[in-house]
Amino acid sequence: MIVLALTGSIGMGKSTTAQMFAEEGIPVWDADATVHRFYEAGQPGADGIARLVPNAVDEDGVDRSKLRAAIMADGTLLKRIEAVIHPLVGQDRAAFLKKAETEGYDLSLVDIPLLFEGGGNAHVDQVVVVTAPADVQRDRVLARPGMTVEAFEAILAKQVPDAVKREKADYLIDTSLGMDYARQRVREIISEVRGRDA
Repeated sequence: MIVLALTGSIGMGKSTTAQMFAEEGIPVWDADATVHRFYEAGQPGADGIARLVPNAVDEDGVDRSKLRAAIMADGTLLKRIEAVIHPLVGQDRAAFLKKAETEGYDLSLVDIPLLFEGGGNAHVDQVVVVTAPADVQRDRVLARPGMTVEAFEAILAKQVPDAVKREKADYLIDTSLGMDYARQRVREIISEVRGRDA
């Protein structure tokens, strides 16, 4: 089974593009959704966070705004959180891929926002990068509720620049060219990846 990774910086349209792959019948694993699930009450991720930052966990699970504040206040905390969460996420991804292969799929997609930042590109066959011009990205992100220029710039500073991601990509999808273009590109990529493996 071929494993495609989908990645892209904030505001590039990655979630929408992942949905397009799913609509084409490709099984999709979502790193962010997996972390959200592990942060729910009673889940191992929430239990691990509770040991590190007790006040960031309540009866509903991890309070992400309190966790963010704690991370901003302590420069060492993020690495310790990642040491708890990343193995759980890795196990979940491996189980997803094993299930997809067992079910006979020839291709699957893992949606990982921080693919290059975490070195995850070493564990996949091909990489699809979702991109858009910087002004389009900025307008999309700043239109989100509660988003500020400072928060946007802080997020960008933690991400591998879009230009570097594009250089490392096997395939590109420019979402500024519209939904129909993106959907067509998804279909072309699926066809090309399958053809390359034939």
